[in-house]
Amino acid sequence: QAADSEREQFRRYLEKSGVLDTLTKVLVALYEEPEKPDSALDFLKHHLGASAPENPEIAALRLEVAEMKEKYEAVLEENKKLKTKVKVY
Repeated sequence: QAADSEREQFRRYLEKSGVLDTLTKVLVALYEEPEKPDSALDFLKHHLGASAPENPEIAALRLEVAEMKEKYEAVLEENKKLKTKVKVY
């Protein structure tokens, strides 16, 4: 009896927090996939991870990477111009 009660409490917890609904949606998406992926587990990880909110630290790092890429491109362009000037002299 106690084990059944604990299971029921846990099921209600999962239901209330949206876990059961999310898992059901991902499993239905896998079921409806016309060409089944080689790894069902990777499919689940990908789809569950995509629905999770992004960590603010990760968002900040993505922004920093984008800024660094811009700076890198600018430095490459400047380097190219300087090399051209050096060739002239």
